[in-house]
Amino acid sequence: MPVYIINIRTRQASNPLTSLYAPVSVALRPFAAAPAALRGISVRVARPAPAHLVLDYELAGELAGLRIPDAVTGHTPDAPTAGLWRHTCMEVFISQTTPGSYLEFNLAPSGQWAAYRFSGYRADMAPLTGIRPPRIELRTQADQLLLSADVELPADLGAAGLHLGLTAVVEDAQGLLSYWALAHTGDRPDFHHPGSFGFEI
Repeated sequence: MPVYIINIRTRQASNPLTSLYAPVSVALRPFAAAPAALRGISVRVARPAPAHLVLDYELAGELAGLRIPDAVTGHTPDAPTAGLWRHTCMEVFISQTTPGSYLEFNLAPSGQWAAYRFSGYRADMAPLTGIRPPRIELRTQADQLLLSADVELPADLGAAGLHLGLTAVVEDAQGLLSYWALAHTGDRPDFHHPGSFGFEI
């Protein structure tokens, strides 16, 4: 189960992920107009080991104006959940080369997750198996949400550099979705496009 800690200000003392070396923070951009309740989204990224990513997604704004999925009681973290991107959900896309094969992780505030492997652009989608389920922690206060995810990667990625697409889907109180990424290409949101894999680590 995810760990829910209400006060973000206790994060330094309660979250062991903060001790990782030299994480880098980047800002995401909305595809179109952002919800009035949301001022911005940033992501802090670290790769403490070749097969290990740590991601901190921070949403700043009035959370009362957003729909944030509640924790799922009785949820088994070993089991992935499909369709998480239909509501507020943080995502990361991972590739060694662009274009090329890549992975997709969905990380929901509810503690649910999903992971997929693709052979190329939206091609041969299949569940990603043989990994430890991501560890998801959520902290909220009235004007801030912090989702921390500890993600294990397949060993076949090796120690080479990775290209990441850091993204988020946010649902507002009216049920409208906004799409956030480092970069947007084309005339519609498309997190799978190679041009969205703009962060190297």
